[in-house]
Formats: sequence, structure tokens, C-alpha cells
Amino acid sequence: MKMTFCNLFVAALAGGLIPHGAALAQSGGCAMSRDAGGRQVFNCPGGVKVTAEAGASFRLADRNGDGSPDSASLSRKAILIDVDASQHAGGFQVVTPQAIAAVRGTQWAVDVAAGKTSVLVVRGSVAVRRPADEPVVLSPGEGVDVGRGTEPLVVRRWPAARVSALLARLGQ
Repeated sequence: MKMTFCNLFVAALAGGLIPHGAALAQSGGCAMSRDAGGRQVFNCPGGVKVTAEAGASFRLADRNGDGSPDSASLSRKAILIDVDASQHAGGFQVVTPQAIAAVRGTQWAVDVAAGKTSVLVVRGSVAVRRPADEPVVLSPGEGVDVGRGTEPLVVRRWPAARVSALLARLGQ
């Protein structure tokens, strides 16, 4: 029987080799390492780097099959995405239960907790929207909190303490 990535994943999960809730890169070309804080760092082809807070629940996907992830599905905790636009022309999006954040070359953090998605832009710009709404665009230092409701999204410049706290969780 030919062992595909999916077969190997199921076998490893069933055998207890992979902890429940562990994040795995779905793009075969990504190299995963752990930093001193227990964060997973995925260095992927095409100028994509994803740093996941310890305990984050997410999945990377390569929807166009080019060997580099172009999206992440995040359901718990935070990830920091760094996309080099000079190497990755296709853009990148993060989908959470409350929001979709998409860019073309930038660095930004997405955090999911207590029924809310928070997005912070470090470099570049990011469009954030609920699945059925028009997007708001964030610039460096700006963030938005997206809850389950229907109230308009409000872009705010985040206080330095909030920015520092989120980025510290991501080893920045």
C-alpha cells in the first residue's frame, strides 16, 4: 500500500506520535521547527513563514498546488504570517470562525479567542472581513476585533502594550 501524507498522518495520530491539536503543514515543502518558547515555525517555499503560538490550532493549505501554502485555517490562539511579496505572488489568507484576512506580501498576526478574531498588521496592509461583508483595510499598527455579531468593523490603532503582548506570544 502506498503511504500518502494523509495515511501517514492518520497512522501517526492513532499511534500517539502526534499530540492532539498539533498543527501540521499541509504543504509538503514546509520545514517545521520549534523555537525556545515552544512555538512552531514553518518556513515554506515561496517566501511564506508562519509562526504559531504554543497550543495554536490551525492548518496550512496549498490550494493552487504550487508547493507553497496560500491559506491557513485558524481556530484557536495566534499565528504570525510573514509573506514576501517578491517571492509569493498569489497572496495569502487566514480564515477563522469569525473573519477572513487576506493580503499580498506583508506581516500580520491573527488571534482567535473567546468567540473573537483579532487581526494586527505589522507591515504592509491586510483586508479583513466577515464572510458576508465588505472588507476593512488595515495598515501597520492598526488592528480590528471581529466578533460574532453584525456590527460594523472598526479599525483602530492598537496601543503599544496590546501590540507588544500579542507579538511577545509569537516570539517577536
